[in-house]
Amino acid sequence: MKHDPSSLAHTLLTAPAWARVGLTAPSKSIREAAATELAETIIGALQASQPCYDARQMALPL
Repeated sequence: MKHDPSSLAHTLLTAPAWARVGLTAPSKSIREAAATELAETIIGALQASQPCYDARQMALPL
């Protein structure tokens, strides 16, 4: 599945504000927590955009 830059940009802009600002914090622990939060936000958006398949459904060739 292809993801376009505008989709990623939207995900970053809708991430928690503290995490976006936290990347520039002077404290290493705050920067790391912010980076983790942003990474989780991106992963969540990517997983939500993938279709969910029923394992009981037999795959048919296209």
